[in-house]
Amino acid sequence: MNQVIIMNKEKGMTSRDVVNLASQKLGIRKIGHTGTLDPLATGVLVLLTGQYTKLNDFFMATQKEYVATVEMGYLTDTLDIEGKIIQREDTVPTKEELETVFATFPRDYQQEVPLYSAVKVKGKKLYQYARRQEPVELPKKEVHLYHLELLDVQERQFTFKALVSKGTYIRSLIRDLGLACHHLFTMSALTRTKQGAFCLEDAIRLEELTQAYQGPRLEEVLGLPTEIVDDKTAQMILHGRKLENRRGYHQVLFLNQQKEPLAIYRQENDLLRVEKMIGSEKK
Repeated sequence: MNQVIIMNKEKGMTSRDVVNLASQKLGIRKIGHTGTLDPLATGVLVLLTGQYTKLNDFFMATQKEYVATVEMGYLTDTLDIEGKIIQREDTVPTKEELETVFATFPRDYQQEVPLYSAVKVKGKKLYQYARRQEPVELPKKEVHLYHLELLDVQERQFTFKALVSKGTYIRSLIRDLGLACHHLFTMSALTRTKQGAFCLEDAIRLEELTQAYQGPRLEEVLGLPTEIVDDKTAQMILHGRKLENRRGYHQVLFLNQQKEPLAIYRQENDLLRVEKMIGSEKK
């Protein structure tokens, strides 16, 4: 079974929990997710099954949209409300101050990853350093904010929407928004509303997942040009042969006569070479 499954993850579950339960419900072993959501978070979690698990990188390298709720006036070690409070303050920013920060916050910046994360430093995950209270220098990486919008402001809480590049930590973004206005912010809720072409409106809850589920077709969601090839060319593709690039493709998804995905090819000089093999010869 090769499928793209758009799940709406519930609060309190890990992404691995969702994968394991989906595996049991569908009776399949080859299944994985395309971008972790913390247990506190909800929303779009894209699963891939069968041969499509080879395409993880294509799905993870997409823009993601989130709606987050922020508590003002304190900071925790995990940067969300599930952590230990490490700083407090009596004052919080006004709505006008928040609007200024959102309007002026840089759209490209070096983001320091959270201490409580699975990012590895010297072969060890950061949360392992945290649990053992061992000092470690937190790495930084370039992130891009495509859209940042303040949605609602209450007395000590606000909500915002962000469309961000791959690898952006919303917990860290919230901390950095606080630093920008000299206040303490902590994430209290998070929903992933979009991942690439997938929207929350298209997602199903775990209890709705059955073996009758029909996810979107691969050619509809990868955003690549597609070409249906004859049987002879299909066999060449399944054997990993290079092909002439007659139509000037940079990347292309080839399908067989039954419109089943065979492979993704990429331009190499004047030819096309296999980037990801998806299909296999039928026995």
